[in-house]
Amino acid sequence: MTQRVALVTGVSRRIGIGAAVARTLAADGWRLLLSGLPEFDEAQPYGGDPDGVAALLGELGDAASYQRADLLDPAAPAALVGEAVRRHGRLDAVVAVHAYSTHTSLGALDAAEIDRHLLVNVRATLLLAEAFAAAFTAGSDGRLVLFSSGQRLGPMPGELAYAASKAAVENLTVQLAPLLMPTGITVNCVNPGPTDTGYAPPEVHEAVARLFPGGRWGSPQDAARLVRFLCSPDAGWITGQVIDSEGGFRRHV
Repeated sequence: MTQRVALVTGVSRRIGIGAAVARTLAADGWRLLLSGLPEFDEAQPYGGDPDGVAALLGELGDAASYQRADLLDPAAPAALVGEAVRRHGRLDAVVAVHAYSTHTSLGALDAAEIDRHLLVNVRATLLLAEAFAAAFTAGSDGRLVLFSSGQRLGPMPGELAYAASKAAVENLTVQLAPLLMPTGITVNCVNPGPTDTGYAPPEVHEAVARLFPGGRWGSPQDAARLVRFLCSPDAGWITGQVIDSEGGFRRHV
């Protein structure tokens, strides 16, 4: 069987969903091109992972390589797809874990900040889909997996731009699925719910954990297991779906 190749965006911190997806696919024998923008995480209150990329590549060995990319650049999505094909000769899946997210509340909105959310979360995702479709040659078992945060299930008043952009990603799933299915590519979107990637301060972490019937946050590996399934042959008849994998998270109490 020909070894399959995936491009995974949004990889920088070892505790993140992108890193968990990379480990899981690599364990299943995939070859990977990973991409991210570590300096974005470094500028956030939760902080970056200075050794994250190098350490993750050390874990994965020859299965993975890394390409830094700023998805504000409109040329970056096609360049990443092209690099994956150049390195591995093919591309079978794109897992778009990347996200731009900052605090944007009503009464303090900034036009440039709204634009950054839309450009990274929506435009870059759409351009990734287009470039992947153009490069895909296998004819079947292609996979495009997007990521949301369940905006249609409840409000996010402190993150209006992020919520709007990720709601658009959910709609892209519906729009792209019938266009790409004839080429052999399925399109699905994962909403992992609140996921413990180390960004929440202790008091928030404790309060949110109480909203899960199981008493714990989702883990990056929970999301990665769903991605593994969606990228498998068993998921070949599933497309156009937004899958809420939230462990029974109670948004309304």
